[in-house]
Amino acid sequence: MSAATELTRAWANGAGFVREVERLSGQKVASCYQCGKCTAGCPMAADMDVAPRQILRFLQLGLQEEALNNSTIWLCASCMTCVARCPREVDLPRIMDALRQIAVRRGRVKERRVYLFHRLFLAGVRRGGRLDELRLVLGYNLRSGQLFKDAAKAPALFLKGKIRVLPEKTSGAAEVQQIFARWEARKP
Repeated sequence: MSAATELTRAWANGAGFVREVERLSGQKVASCYQCGKCTAGCPMAADMDVAPRQILRFLQLGLQEEALNNSTIWLCASCMTCVARCPREVDLPRIMDALRQIAVRRGRVKERRVYLFHRLFLAGVRRGGRLDELRLVLGYNLRSGQLFKDAAKAPALFLKGKIRVLPEKTSGAAEVQQIFARWEARKP
């Protein structure tokens, strides 16, 4: 089988996958013409195993395994630098988020610590309406098996008022919980 035939078959099999990414992200994968500005400006690109523009290329070719089986989708910081630089206004962080959602649904989480941090962060915001840094760090360190990882930094952070023993109260906690409830109600 020729390389062109294999690519055609992969594209046909990946078309539904690409439509799902486009539905979740609200972005058109074909809008990208591979100029590379997203990759050139990405502050995380040096730590990624696949360049951000390559993720879009995988999608354009219907290569779903390559699009999901990498660390890049988990390391994207959603800083929006790529969006600001993109001449086609492709919102790559939204595409990365869609890929992460699909990967989670399929049980294909490559960067488990990043996913753990993400889950704990959102759970903390949901619980109190804002982030409780101490609970987040302690929960992350405990669940990732690095209990004393940041222990030496704690005294200085407490003395400078950067971390509080008790979380701050926020008046909008109920509204934040309603936002989470609405989001979960709309999931397929």
